[in-house]
Amino acid sequence: MQAVGEAISLASNLLVLRQGTDQWRTHGDSKGVHSSDATNAWRNMARVAEPRFAVSGMVVAAYHVAIHKPFAGDAYPTAEHRALIKATDLEGLLAEAEDAVRHNDQARAAAAIALYGEGGGSPDPVYQRMLKYTVSEDGRLHGEKYFQTVQEEYRTTRPAFRWRQLVGLARVTASAYGYDREDKHGRRAPGYEEACRLLKVTA
Repeated sequence: MQAVGEAISLASNLLVLRQGTDQWRTHGDSKGVHSSDATNAWRNMARVAEPRFAVSGMVVAAYHVAIHKPFAGDAYPTAEHRALIKATDLEGLLAEAEDAVRHNDQARAAAAIALYGEGGGSPDPVYQRMLKYTVSEDGRLHGEKYFQTVQEEYRTTRPAFRWRQLVGLARVTASAYGYDREDKHGRRAPGYEEACRLLKVTA
């Protein structure tokens, strides 16, 4: 059951990574984010359900992948995306990923995090960098859930494949930066600035 769930999860993740530039928004209710979140939820329920219900849960999880037509493009990051990265050390790669997020550069964000993972980096600094944008940006009401999905799927996916989840998170975070639910740019999550003032922290 675990192997089947992992395969479904990775198929959902590929919807995030393979979405082409003709559909720029990968955040919010995009095919990849919606599928990843649904798969994650059903996998978690299947883990604690009776076997007959667990099987049904896997069927529903697979449905949330199968209803979407697969994207034809190559998965992010491509060799061309990787060539955009100038940093070589781990801290530099994190900084480049964050800069890419602030410029809505999905390709560069994905490539920087992929190289960071291949270089032996820990996932925790990636989460720390991405979390502040998860809560500051609108994300079309999906940002926080997808962040949690990535954390959980990373923990339950084999090492050979788990970094794909964080690469997806970097791409989605770069997509969401500065956009509201109507895809208007230059906006933050509703109430974010007010919350920062009340908490006396820098927005």
